[in-house]
Amino acid sequence: MSEFPAVRMRRLRRTAGMRRLVREARLAPAQLVWPLFLKLEGVVTPVPSMPGVFQHPLSQAGELARRAVDLGVGGVLLFGIPDHKDEVGSGAYDERGVIQQAVRAMKDGAPDLVVITDVCLCEYTSHGHCGVVRDGEVDNDASLELLAKTAVSQASAGADMVAPSDMMDGRVAAIRRALDEAGLTHVPIMSYAAKYASAFYGPFREAAGSAPQFGDRRGYQMDPGNADEALREIALDLAEGADIVMVKPGMPYLDIVRRAKERFGGPLAVYQVSGEYAMLKFAAQSGALDGERAMLEALLAIRRAGGDIIITYAAEEVAGKLPAGGADA
Repeated sequence: MSEFPAVRMRRLRRTAGMRRLVREARLAPAQLVWPLFLKLEGVVTPVPSMPGVFQHPLSQAGELARRAVDLGVGGVLLFGIPDHKDEVGSGAYDERGVIQQAVRAMKDGAPDLVVITDVCLCEYTSHGHCGVVRDGEVDNDASLELLAKTAVSQASAGADMVAPSDMMDGRVAAIRRALDEAGLTHVPIMSYAAKYASAFYGPFREAAGSAPQFGDRRGYQMDPGNADEALREIALDLAEGADIVMVKPGMPYLDIVRRAKERFGGPLAVYQVSGEYAMLKFAAQSGALDGERAMLEALLAIRRAGGDIIITYAAEEVAGKLPAGGADA
């Protein structure tokens, strides 16, 4: 084996062109999915805990879709803010619900844009949990019917892909069966397969108004200490018919991302969640970090670990700075 000075690793790091030539992981706009919060009426409202993120009125849906296409991002992921909530989250599967209307407007404005819809009840229930609550607990099996009904409603409105985030057991199979029975066999499922009960979701719950009104979600989301369990969850979702699986959050769980990619291959999505995004933004605002470089580095780390699709609130700003073929971070 050759040793120094015959081998000098710095030779391939000397210039920007050389570094680009030998780069292993690259980041491109088409790998990014832009999460958006839609409400029925009102004005654009900033989310205080997420600098640069807004609640958008439905009237802007078409414009947002065209902006996403112009940026070249891989797609958008939609979250709804309803004007009414109830015990069974009926706004989630209402044909005139905010997401159903937003999907139609986006597909009218940009037919080629990949529109993905979040399938969950938490934004629509008065108690803030992701399923039907009975006797103070989320009833797994009773929730499946409503989740499947939500997915069919969204796909019927024109969603290109549905993304169940609720973490109920068996929901991928229930949704796949319901989609197929509705003649929507072409609609893929991107499952939040390994979704942890994380402290990093706080800003999202402010943006979506989805904080639980009692208890927490540890009874159905995964324990942060478990890694082998994540692989079991992913295997089950794939067996039930998931087309894409997701690990959430991102950076605190890169070990899970790597293990999932090595074990299963196939398309793997990773969600850089609201808390990750907010930490970087507030650190940059304080002057502690170079915000642009830190964000690119964090996203590149997800790619390097094995993430094929990155859901990030920074998609708009990052995509605008990346060439289509990928760039140095």
